[in-house]
Amino acid sequence: MKTGSNSSNLFGICPYVTTQKLLSGKWTIMILYFLSEHKCRFNELSKKINGVTQSALTKQLRSLELAGLIERTVFPEIPIRVEYQLSELGHGFSKVLTEIEQFGNTYNAWLAESKQRAHEDKAEMPAREVV
Repeated sequence: MKTGSNSSNLFGICPYVTTQKLLSGKWTIMILYFLSEHKCRFNELSKKINGVTQSALTKQLRSLELAGLIERTVFPEIPIRVEYQLSELGHGFSKVLTEIEQFGNTYNAWLAESKQRAHEDKAEMPAREVV
């Protein structure tokens, strides 16, 4: 990709721009993760994703459905039952989720080590004299 290119013009052309746009929603990765485990209903997803509002979840699910990453199935029952699941295309993202998990675990370990080192460094600092 050329430096200074207008990235909005590269959607559907550049794989990085396209993927970034698909994953740009705040809850996208968490939704894809939970749906990679099994089909979920709206309320189940809402309970699993701490902090998501109903409107934000609805918007994100619609976006993922339009992008072809998830499928929405409406059952003609009363009350209406709706389930979400990964599409065939969405299942291809499972490998990426595994890599994200591995990176996240590596990064969390690095953070813990950094915090521990900072704590040890602070403990080793000589006390300053107050004048």
